[in-house]
Amino acid sequence: MPFSPANLAALVIAASFAAGLNVYATVFTLGLLSRLHWVALPSGLDTLAHTWVLVAAGLLFAAEFIVDKIPALDLVWNALHTFIRIPIAALVAYQATSHLSPGMQLLATSAGAGIALLTHGSKNAVRAAVTPSPEPLSNIALSTTEDAVAIGVTWLATHHPVAAAATALLLLAAAVLAARALFRALRRLLARFGSGPEAALQLPGD
Repeated sequence: MPFSPANLAALVIAASFAAGLNVYATVFTLGLLSRLHWVALPSGLDTLAHTWVLVAAGLLFAAEFIVDKIPALDLVWNALHTFIRIPIAALVAYQATSHLSPGMQLLATSAGAGIALLTHGSKNAVRAAVTPSPEPLSNIALSTTEDAVAIGVTWLATHHPVAAAATALLLLAAAVLAARALFRALRRLLARFGSGPEAALQLPGD
């Protein structure tokens, strides 16, 4: 499908959100769809269809699929990917808008990096709250959901970019709110335990 300015902006928003969740799944999905000629991506993203990009992204996606479901190890993996997801999301946004003016390209790149940063940060906050759970199923379910959302939003961005962008922004808002709620709950819990056993036993309203 041809990408109008509005569709291109929507593609950047959706792809950046997906990259913040799982950058390898996002790159692999975009590249595979282009390689199979199921979509026509902006010309600047032609590189994603190259064999070496698909192989590298596919292998790294497979590695993340496993590592991201192992409690504790997933936190280390995601922390290290702060230096990968955000720059690659910015690069995808930069390349997708390569035919625009330098000012618009810089704006798109900044937006892509910012959206990926918010998504990645919210993901890490929620994951940090879920990972300590003694049973592994919640961590596996959350990671699998993130993978599915990343692939689904990326696919949607290539067929219905405006709908994909709206979905991404709604999910991002929900993730940010969830991360803030978890942070506040953790802070209240630490404050209660930090104020001594008397405060921990005190009932609400006493």
